[in-house]
Amino acid sequence: MTFASIIMPAFNVQSTMRETLAALLAQTYASYEVIIVDDGSTDCTPGIAAQFAADPRVRVIRQANRGLAGARNTGIAAARGDVIGFCDADDLWEPQKLARHVAHLQANPQVGISYSGSALMDDNGALTGQAQRPRLHDVTASHIFKRNPIGNGSAPVIRRSVLDQIAYRPRHETVRDWYFDETFRQSEDIECWLRIALTTDWAFEGVPGLLTRYRINAGGLSAATDRQLAAWERMVEKLTPLNPAFFTVNTPAARAYQLRYLCRRAISDLDAPRAQTLSRAWVAQSRLPLVEEPVKSVVTLAASAALSAFGGTALRNAMTLARRLRPTGAVQ
Repeated sequence: MTFASIIMPAFNVQSTMRETLAALLAQTYASYEVIIVDDGSTDCTPGIAAQFAADPRVRVIRQANRGLAGARNTGIAAARGDVIGFCDADDLWEPQKLARHVAHLQANPQVGISYSGSALMDDNGALTGQAQRPRLHDVTASHIFKRNPIGNGSAPVIRRSVLDQIAYRPRHETVRDWYFDETFRQSEDIECWLRIALTTDWAFEGVPGLLTRYRINAGGLSAATDRQLAAWERMVEKLTPLNPAFFTVNTPAARAYQLRYLCRRAISDLDAPRAQTLSRAWVAQSRLPLVEEPVKSVVTLAASAALSAFGGTALRNAMTLARRLRPTGAVQ
């Protein structure tokens, strides 16, 4: 059997990591290891990790804080698997997830990055009824740049050979290679996926189903939108020299999608001024989201306008009613 490694970065996650690890150790696939990278935690995370290390499938690495990208890089360097998956310590994998991705990669030698859709859950682990249902086939660098079909960092399972192909070592790094750029504390995922798409021939392809449960943290979302946008813009600046023509053609639409996403985050946090600012910004940048995804785009604009006109309480009540009326299987 193909041996697999699952890397779980962990920083002060005592409230969620037990459930995450239990889900990882319940995988139906038989040949794998779980690598917990304790990224300088100051709570009970190290003790919980040590308890799970009694399972021979689990290894624990402790390091000074290097951020999510740094924890993943440490895990990749230590991994023994031919395929490598990632699961953040507040997310969950369905029992069959690893088996589905390994089978997908075995059957499709041109595919380097396998991923799935994700069901969304709230802070308490309750499913919200919403989901990320990404494009699964014929994924191009343009699709990755605009819509990031992988969706979140707990969704992909990747061939080790893909990561080896993009490895590099900054001059100041003396311990191990980098795969994710550790200078990014946000947008590190999309930076890595887009770098793979622009510099290798590996295909991105998804498998059907919601195989990941992805936690959406409530509160304080819009406060981070400026930082996230700045990180995204720095990602564009960094990668543009790889293919200037690609970025000239695709950046306006991709920026509009990014601004629309941040607008939806501001709406979720009931930040009316920020939502209005971002609404105007993404429409001014490009109308392509209105053409390619008219329903989602119009709903975003309407929600932003309603939040500004009626306030957070009315919008929250309307959103609650909409969730109750949404048909089973509706998309976010």
